[in-house]
Amino acid sequence: MEFLPQFIDVILHLDKYLADLVQAYGMWIYVMLFAVIFSETGFVVTPFLPGDSLLFVAGALAAVGGMDITLLLIVLTIAAAGGNTLNYAIGRYLGPKVFHWENSRFFNKNALLKTHAFYEKHGGKTLVISRFLPLFRTFAPFVAGIGSMSYARFTLFNLIGAVAWVVSLTTAGYFFGNLPWIKQNLTLVILGIIALSFIPVLIGAIKSRSAA
Repeated sequence: MEFLPQFIDVILHLDKYLADLVQAYGMWIYVMLFAVIFSETGFVVTPFLPGDSLLFVAGALAAVGGMDITLLLIVLTIAAAGGNTLNYAIGRYLGPKVFHWENSRFFNKNALLKTHAFYEKHGGKTLVISRFLPLFRTFAPFVAGIGSMSYARFTLFNLIGAVAWVVSLTTAGYFFGNLPWIKQNLTLVILGIIALSFIPVLIGAIKSRSAA
């Protein structure tokens, strides 16, 4: 039961934790960030890991010399694209059997079904759009694999989405993350990023309920 409060604390104070990790581990911080982003996008059981907020805070730290922005963008883009590729491969391997899995602590069947419906309606561009949507970001490549999307087509949209997501949020943090007001209210900014990320999901849920 202690895990949840600690995890929430890490999410809301990423600036503090990440800055401490940079000081303590130096170049290894790139490996750690790679692991988080790769896992958040690569496994359907880890959509709870920080994504959008982590990119923003990492960019802000790079702006004050904590990390090299060019290396950071390369590492995070590779992690995002590589995570999706693994997720796609797992989906291809497991196939439709996953739709018989039940909800559990680490698997959200409803989110999977909604992602599948969204994917069927919007096709390949889902891989780009979903990068900016929590939960959908994790499930979209998995569903693409289940649906046997061609690897060439998947790779194209995967790379476009990875670059757009990583570059936009990380550079936003780089250029704006250290402005006085944002720096003094970073917890509110992180909450705002999380809230904004979920708005399209909530709108979709409301529309689905209204249609039903």
